[in-house]
Amino acid sequence: MFSLRVLLLTLVLLNFRLLISAETVITCDGFVQRLSCDTGVISVQSATCGRTSSQICSVGRPPSETSNTQCSIDVPAIFKRCNGLRECELNTQGLAPKDPCFGTYKYYTTNYICIPAETSVTCHGGYSYLKCENSRIQINTANYGRTDKTTCSEGRPSEQLQNTNCYSPNALAPVSKSCNGLESCEVFATHTVFTDPCFGTYKYLAISYYCLPPGVRSSLVCEHETSAMTCDDGTVIRIHSANYGRTDSTTCSTGRPASQLAKTDCYALNSQTVVTSGCEGKNNCSISASNSVFSDPCVGTFKYLYISYFCVLK
Repeated sequence: MFSLRVLLLTLVLLNFRLLISAETVITCDGFVQRLSCDTGVISVQSATCGRTSSQICSVGRPPSETSNTQCSIDVPAIFKRCNGLRECELNTQGLAPKDPCFGTYKYYTTNYICIPAETSVTCHGGYSYLKCENSRIQINTANYGRTDKTTCSEGRPSEQLQNTNCYSPNALAPVSKSCNGLESCEVFATHTVFTDPCFGTYKYLAISYYCLPPGVRSSLVCEHETSAMTCDDGTVIRIHSANYGRTDSTTCSTGRPASQLAKTDCYALNSQTVVTSGCEGKNNCSISASNSVFSDPCVGTFKYLYISYFCVLK
């Protein structure tokens, strides 16, 4: 017989997944892309720039600009700027890291889901208080900076609000370290904790996080090792989150030079897809933490694979 706890966890997770809605937004190059969630926050699943169809964004364009349909490049900036927000607007002009096909008129394709995460916004100098009743905090995103002109703007001169492309390079690490696995925590929103990513701009700390139900499991292995997940008989793996990269400077750091640990905003964009496709629905699963499986999201950085998952009824 299955325990009541496993049954309840299955029902909770099913409800969690029903709350997720998938969206695809296509925006012609040079126009503004808008992502939004009525409930929850944005979690970008894929973001590309290029052309895979001769019909999309083709009105008024000569055939020479629309005939190349083998053109695509990932756009990490969309992940960085939109994840964890309820609404996100992006000017696509120059957003791609490089031009994947000169002479072709391109468009941006973003696939995202709305996840039922909690959010917290704290103006500079204040304390962010996170709390989960009878469950554990799992930080999703964190940024100390500014991404719009209205948040924490009251009484501030205009020149302190203009830079809306301000991101702290290390915000996720200290927030995760202070809060992950706890029922409650507090984080001081100040440049002494996060460094100052944009001098002269009035900043705020924006956090999105999950309240994980009891029963979530996790696996963490260093690069070149193999992650092994297993569930009891009669239950199967359901992936909650995954990342191959580095989000702090201490995990898997023994014997490594500082240069291999300094980058703490390293994410393989295909982490969730690879782990889910390889392991979801299985009773046990092994997956290698390697560049050959996930590609290399940050060359020269020593990485690790973190996975959180549930065991649910078949």
